[in-house]
Amino acid sequence: MSLPIALSCGEPAGVGPEIAATAWAALRETLPFFYIGDPRHLPHGTAFVEIGAPSDAAEAAKTGLPVLVHPFAAPAVPGQPDPANAQGVIDVITRGVDLVMQGQAAALTTAPIHKKALKDGAGFAYPGHTEYLAALGGVERVVMMLACPQLRVVPTTIHEAIADVPRLLTDELLEQTIRITHAALIRDFGLSAPRLAVAGLNPHAGEGGAMGTEEITLIAPLLDRLRAEGMQITGPSSADTMFHAAARTRYDAAICMYHDQALIPIKTLDFAGGVNVTLGLPFIRTSPDHGTAFDIAGQGIADANSLIEALKLARQMADARKATA
Repeated sequence: MSLPIALSCGEPAGVGPEIAATAWAALRETLPFFYIGDPRHLPHGTAFVEIGAPSDAAEAAKTGLPVLVHPFAAPAVPGQPDPANAQGVIDVITRGVDLVMQGQAAALTTAPIHKKALKDGAGFAYPGHTEYLAALGGVERVVMMLACPQLRVVPTTIHEAIADVPRLLTDELLEQTIRITHAALIRDFGLSAPRLAVAGLNPHAGEGGAMGTEEITLIAPLLDRLRAEGMQITGPSSADTMFHAAARTRYDAAICMYHDQALIPIKTLDFAGGVNVTLGLPFIRTSPDHGTAFDIAGQGIADANSLIEALKLARQMADARKATA
């Protein structure tokens, strides 16, 4: 039997607990996962089963959300993060990573956290969730992928001002991004010969230097070198021609130069179902592509589709990694 997926609870005052309950109701034993957190934080009336070990999740999932109990310091009030619970959120992430690394869970899916709450309540020293996971995994460089059934995109620079992107876009950064993505598509997506499409930085991919030279001086020479190694790579291409239906059939992932170049097309295609995947870790990590949504937490209206898709993708990636091991 396949190992279950571990789901870290995230910020308990956000929508994480309620979308976890909704995800169990939708998936039940068809895709066993277990929630790591304090059952007091789950919505009132949630059917849950306390488990002693991840191996109990499959059986427990038939009757309730399997919960690997991790006591927190305080109850949770929807929409109002409590500094007393910050350390618990961090510890649950660490516990989830440990369980996957120990071979007790197949992958880690993470519910959203609130970085300011963690910093205020526990002195969280990392810029975000991903950086903390990279530290736990002992790696310096990871890559963010956004995925849905129609498209996979990878931004080379992420949360950076547009004015800073040309300076930050180096040969080393772009090469690392491409290589990590290529390796992950083989190991975690079961693609023996991944096809990558690389966008240019400038409009019309610079139009021969008339609208910018980064394509000529940086991107094209790197792609030529990687193609010479045998990688299937197209580009640099004009980003406005890369994301229509016919174009998407010609590649397995699109490498983009900056945040919005990657995220606008995927959120246009599947706003509610996109999944955040961290590539380059020694374990599989997926997450819903949204935040804590304090403004609607506790109202029972949060859309769990992105979490459901994140759990499904974690299962698919775990199976692919096992098959290629």
